[in-house]
Amino acid sequence: MEAPNTHILEGRLVDPLADRIVPARLVFRDSRIAERVELRHSSGPFILPGLVDAHVHVESSMLPPSSFARLAVQHGTVGTVSDPHEIANVLGAEGVHWMVRDGLRVPFKFCFGAPSCVPATPFETAGAQLDAKAVAALLADPHIGYLAEVMNYPGVLQRDAELMAMIAAARGEGKPVDGHAPGLRGADARRYAEAGIQTDHECFTLDEALDKIAAGMWILIREGSAAKNFEALHPLLSSHPERVMFCSDDKHPDDLMRGHINQLLARSVAKGHALMAAVRAATVHPIRHYRLPAGLLQEGDPADCCLVEDLEAFRVLETRIDGALAYGAGGTASATGKLVCPWPQLALDRPNAFGLELPETQPPQTELPPELDPCRPEAFALPREGDQVQVIVAEDGQLVTGSEWVPAPAGDPVPADPEQDLLLMTVVNRYTPAAALRQKPAMALVRGIGLKQGALASSVAHDSHNIVAVGCDAESLARVVRLLVAEKGGIAATAGPQAADPKDAVLPLPIAGLMSDREGPWVAEAYERLDAQAKAQGATLKAPFMTLSVLALVVIPSLKLSDQGLFDGNRFAFAPLFR
Repeated sequence: MEAPNTHILEGRLVDPLADRIVPARLVFRDSRIAERVELRHSSGPFILPGLVDAHVHVESSMLPPSSFARLAVQHGTVGTVSDPHEIANVLGAEGVHWMVRDGLRVPFKFCFGAPSCVPATPFETAGAQLDAKAVAALLADPHIGYLAEVMNYPGVLQRDAELMAMIAAARGEGKPVDGHAPGLRGADARRYAEAGIQTDHECFTLDEALDKIAAGMWILIREGSAAKNFEALHPLLSSHPERVMFCSDDKHPDDLMRGHINQLLARSVAKGHALMAAVRAATVHPIRHYRLPAGLLQEGDPADCCLVEDLEAFRVLETRIDGALAYGAGGTASATGKLVCPWPQLALDRPNAFGLELPETQPPQTELPPELDPCRPEAFALPREGDQVQVIVAEDGQLVTGSEWVPAPAGDPVPADPEQDLLLMTVVNRYTPAAALRQKPAMALVRGIGLKQGALASSVAHDSHNIVAVGCDAESLARVVRLLVAEKGGIAATAGPQAADPKDAVLPLPIAGLMSDREGPWVAEAYERLDAQAKAQGATLKAPFMTLSVLALVVIPSLKLSDQGLFDGNRFAFAPLFR
């Protein structure tokens, strides 16, 4: 990066604290704004504080933090409030520390949280466990900035001792507490907030958000690759502008290549909301709430800013972090033809946790009987236990799912029926060695994917990140699961049991089965190819793999599938598959 000792920047300064735009000259010296001089006139670019994503799981970009940062700075983002919940469910506290170490390799301002729900529930198999003592130890680390989303909201309402100890530990360290309570309203929302929880990013209706604001909570307006709530919640920018922030939650690599929080600024202005209200949601509010070491264009602040061409599209021309160029004309050409800074190479260590192996790679004495081999077609049979089957209904662009009872397709075992948009779905425990498994993979039927041939699979499967797959037949399911087991994680698509070269349809994710060790543009391109293949096979969703990744997310209503069985997220209990 260019030497940050002294740099002079002139333009039209967008000051969200003073609520005005003023021509100004900024003098950066030793990473801070040494002088801010107002001018009579400037035709230069608009200068904004650096943007912040107020809640994101970096792992969902399929990139480690250092690679995520390389893409995010292209859109004016200088920092994120990052919940390492995904890697923690795979590797525990060591996974969190790995994210911190990788993030420190670049000048980007990551604020990592201490995951509060590992495992998220006792109704699924995760790779690790963080109890109150382990969470308190993380919170004592100065690199950990907050208690990450408390997803077990029934436990909070019941004042579960472990959860309350985690919240108390965060408050004792003077660190914020994030929430996660989809659909919670009225008295329950107030009781949830009274426990010490300050934010929520799961609101999908305006009335729900207003209830939580009334309870004293911040609302994070989310627009990610799967969950898109901006259209429902943007009126808050005018009605309650001082209680909102922007976040993405989950951002797949192709989406991150196209834009980030700057897109929400553009949409907010296009909806007619006040510019400064939107800018404060993207800068002031997360910086102050989470106490981020990021600047707001005041003298003495860290010299963090982004230059944009206009205040409509918010196309970013340059991003500076601590005064040094992170993105812009002073960088070097990247693989995408854009100009970015030459940051350090990717980390070499690739922590993983994959107990599941292909039978042929195991010693002969541990060879599996057919009924315990999770990669054989017979493992994905769905025995008929009734004439009616309860089906998961995927919702495009939402984490929530529906449920419905339908006549079970004819046959025993019950087959998929792609013409009726009924696909076989499985969740396979990836942590327990196959030889030790005492159950078949969990099976169900799902509607709303649209697939007409083959199968899709992912080891990115919130929250515990077992293997989740959907397919048009048991043979295709077996094939696509086998691809992921061979790679120790990834996302994959196969056109069918007779596909010529299924390896062409795999994006390996060797870091915890969640992240790639390749550069961001390469990962984005590989992901786009898989996305296109899924849609060519009939998938009708905007982001098929992102929706696939939340079909096992049992903490979100209403019907999901864990590796232990069909689960009702409204009752927080296992549900019958047949009747």
